[in-house]
Amino acid sequence: MQTDGSTHRYSVLLADDHDGIMRKVSDLLSDEFNVVAAVSDGTKAIEAALEFNPDIFILDICMPGLGGIQVAHEIKRLGLSGKCVFLTIQQDADYIEAARAIGASYVLKSRMHSDLPLALEDTLAGRIFISQLSAD
Repeated sequence: MQTDGSTHRYSVLLADDHDGIMRKVSDLLSDEFNVVAAVSDGTKAIEAALEFNPDIFILDICMPGLGGIQVAHEIKRLGLSGKCVFLTIQQDADYIEAARAIGASYVLKSRMHSDLPLALEDTLAGRIFISQLSAD
């Protein structure tokens, strides 16, 4: 993602209650991003947000405690400047609208290998990325 030759890597906080997804996302991002924390619930995500103040939050919509949308609202309320990307299995128009309303991108887990890098690029450029939903 860095095109200016600099060595700065954006910091990422990952929150998902599935260890396998966290490992896959960490592996996917490890070459270009610095994953500063990987946590399994919304409360821990807020604690880590305050500790690390990352550039990007990758949040699952449905987690124990606080869900990703609640976490995103709390991040904004706390005045943290990081941008949010939701990574979820939920193909739900209400969740997508909630993500758009807070300026967050929305990536389906089934498309994370192709869509997450694009979503991060768009998000860092100030745009919103939404994965294409399946046609069922």
